[in-house]
Amino acid sequence: MKYLITGGCGFIGSNLADEVLKRNEELLVIDNLSRLGSETNFEWLKQKGQFSFHKLDIRNATPLEKIVDDYKPDVIFHLAGQVAMTTSLSNPELDFQTNVVGGHNVLEAARKKAPEAIITYSSTNKVYGDLEYVSYLEQPKRYEALDHENGFDEETGLDFQSPYGCSKGAIDQYMLDYARMFKLRTVVFRHSSIFGGRQFSTYDQGWIGWFVKQALDQKNDTAKEAFTISGNGKQVRDVLFSTDLVRCYFNAVKEIREDKGKSIGQAFNIGGGMENSLSLLELFDYLEEYIDVKLNYSRLPWRCSDQKVFVADIRKASKHFGWAPKISKEEGLRHMIEWVRENG
Repeated sequence: MKYLITGGCGFIGSNLADEVLKRNEELLVIDNLSRLGSETNFEWLKQKGQFSFHKLDIRNATPLEKIVDDYKPDVIFHLAGQVAMTTSLSNPELDFQTNVVGGHNVLEAARKKAPEAIITYSSTNKVYGDLEYVSYLEQPKRYEALDHENGFDEETGLDFQSPYGCSKGAIDQYMLDYARMFKLRTVVFRHSSIFGGRQFSTYDQGWIGWFVKQALDQKNDTAKEAFTISGNGKQVRDVLFSTDLVRCYFNAVKEIREDKGKSIGQAFNIGGGMENSLSLLELFDYLEEYIDVKLNYSRLPWRCSDQKVFVADIRKASKHFGWAPKISKEEGLRHMIEWVRENG
């Protein structure tokens, strides 16, 4: 099997690349190394095994097409992109060019040069908008979405909000349509909150890792000032540890390769599910107890288009390719705390 990973030196990409190497499969990584931590992950991957690498921005269609033509991948994991809501608001042109133009370049390269390849795309729960039409119950530490006891499924109405939601949503839909129109073997994963090793979190992307780092800095008296949160801290997400996400990707590839094909052209909500849902305030309670620190933070206004609750209903993924999370939020948080201690 020949794997091509765009954004293969990012957080999720490097974890997927590591798994490919563990399986002794052939690997080609494409990355422009612009993301914080990507060069560090590149050096880490080089310690894991042999693979080919191209430093390339996916906005450059001609060299990308040549790479796909020369390599002829069996599987393409498309993860390269602009991943921060705040960046999309400050630089919507970059967001559009990277996510829409770059994502379309990946699809066209595959359509022309590797039409049999399995293509997965890392989409986002932001394609569902702010979900303000849902009725919520405000509890002391979290919001609850009424009539969504299993979370939000794939029938939830699409509502692209923010440049980020629009750009990710556009390629989400292109991926599904290229399965219909051109018979490409595409799969869309609409990620909830993913966290784990190799994630170099920032204030606007990777919230679990970011707040873990703030807690450790306050514990070690290295914090320069109190950190901030947007909103009241009761907003809820389901969290998924990276090793569970890696299993998800490879389970889907296995299902398609076995010619069942029921996942082709389908979108799947992927996260930790209701059992692994967590509000900011609940995360802070856990960090304060586990690290033995009293967190000092201040509140900012709500972020534009923020969801009070998003929890992925993961039953469709379970039905199609037998996947479900194995690592609890508590175990994942312990792993994340140790990783940030060593690498943060």
